[in-house]
Amino acid sequence: MTMPSPSFAASLFTGRLEGDMVTPFPTPDAAEVERVKALVATLREVTADYDPAQAEADRWVGDDLLHDLGEAGLMGLYIDPAYGGAGLSQTGYCRVFEEIGHVDATLSVVLGVHQSIGTKGIHLYGTDEQKERYLPDLAAGRKLAAFALTEPGAGSDAYHLDSWAERQSDGSWVLNGHKHYIGNGSKDVIVTFARCEEGHVALILDGGMEGLEVGERHDTMGLRANDLRRLTYKDVRVAPENVLGEPGRGFEVAVNVLNNGRLSLGTGSVGAVKHLLGLAVDHVTERHQFGLPLADFELVQEKLGWMVSYLYGLESLCYLTTGMVDQGVEDYAIESAMAKVAGTEFLWYAANRVFQLGGGRAYMRDEPFEKILRDIRIFPIFEGANDVMRAFIALTGLKPLASQIEGMADLDLTRPLGSLGTVAGYVLDKVDRQVRPDRLEVDDSLRALADPLTDQVAHLRDAAEGELRHHGEGIKTAQRSQKRLAEAAMDIVAQTATLSRMSGVIQERGPELSSADRYVAETFCTRAARRVDRNLDHLHHPDDERQHAIARDAIAAGGYRYEILPL
Repeated sequence: MTMPSPSFAASLFTGRLEGDMVTPFPTPDAAEVERVKALVATLREVTADYDPAQAEADRWVGDDLLHDLGEAGLMGLYIDPAYGGAGLSQTGYCRVFEEIGHVDATLSVVLGVHQSIGTKGIHLYGTDEQKERYLPDLAAGRKLAAFALTEPGAGSDAYHLDSWAERQSDGSWVLNGHKHYIGNGSKDVIVTFARCEEGHVALILDGGMEGLEVGERHDTMGLRANDLRRLTYKDVRVAPENVLGEPGRGFEVAVNVLNNGRLSLGTGSVGAVKHLLGLAVDHVTERHQFGLPLADFELVQEKLGWMVSYLYGLESLCYLTTGMVDQGVEDYAIESAMAKVAGTEFLWYAANRVFQLGGGRAYMRDEPFEKILRDIRIFPIFEGANDVMRAFIALTGLKPLASQIEGMADLDLTRPLGSLGTVAGYVLDKVDRQVRPDRLEVDDSLRALADPLTDQVAHLRDAAEGELRHHGEGIKTAQRSQKRLAEAAMDIVAQTATLSRMSGVIQERGPELSSADRYVAETFCTRAARRVDRNLDHLHHPDDERQHAIARDAIAAGGYRYEILPL
């Protein structure tokens, strides 16, 4: 069986450290850097008077703002200039989206739905006619795009949609079904998905089509300026020229769009954390207690130091991945999932720490902290819930390793919540793999940090092989193991990205001028290395079964049944 070449992250599971894929650290060319600088400056100018609190009160970010962003070239960042877009690379696009994360989480989501997923399908899979028909208006902000995949019965398990599209004798399609939680749902262009005889089909809908019913807005905890809707399809007739990609391959369209969109969630989280860090530093330097600024206290410094060092690693991971995309790497699904998981969870934890630093002030509605906290809580859930993403990372990484074990080559590990095939029992043959992974080639001054990566990759490979042999086909539901393998792999990739980036900084600036960067990078890598060992050394923790037994008991009892004073 011939397997496609796995991604950098997937290669780690088989014990290969493909250094050529990650060194030197990828950077855009000088011309694009200048274009990005100009676009960021324009973004700051256009959003200078944008008031997130007022947008929330109005329940919309504002048509005038979107018009101005479109006029400024910020609504079609990656779209080809032939269609009126800026033509940015993935790195350039994500760098601008990082800046949008500074402005407002809701604005980031509205623009992200429009560009990262709504328009992206047409950009990737559209025919020339579809691109000519839709992209100019989308790039100019004259129309706003939505991405309608999620259904009441199909959230994380998006493969099993209930919506159905029936091909007619004239080539058109009749669409029926329901969607919910659809951002920009009442707007102009909706890329949607349904089951069909061939499998799945992706369809482009125009707002106002007969049979397309837009329901009431969802009333949400945060992101209240986002137009989140229910959609109902009642015999919507879709012309054959509005089929996106090939009928039967619609799920592939959805997955690839989401893989791409997750990268901007990662870099948007980077921008949001930088904004939070700025708020925190301003507060702790201005606020005095016990005769000292808060910034002088150790527990305050602990929080800020953690944020900066982890941010350096996350930023490195995200932009290594965007750089690989720009270099033509086709398989980056695991890395984009890592960027989404690491970015959105770090943002949530960072927001909680900054909220703590803000004290009582942070609890007030007229301060920015509480809105940020409400807005970002959904980030670890949408575009793939993070628990599901961890399963995806682990199982996709295990696939090339399983292909080397007799009886496991056909194990379907790519749809942990979909229709899973069955396999024969595993056998104790020896996997054909490298005895020791190659070392990462970086600046010699970083060898003490880079050399342990070789041991970590070997540790991951051995642990992954052990889990496959231990669980057999049961690995598909062994979520504890999946989580720990995924966490270890994420930390290995993040260390690799950090060291590749740091090596470039040293070579560009020299050891003395790069010493501050190095100190932060060392801190991140040292902590990440400890997490790798902890996760891989405790794949089967004694407390695991206890926790599951207690959970089963609570489920059976309908909740907590150990009242200290039963009433």
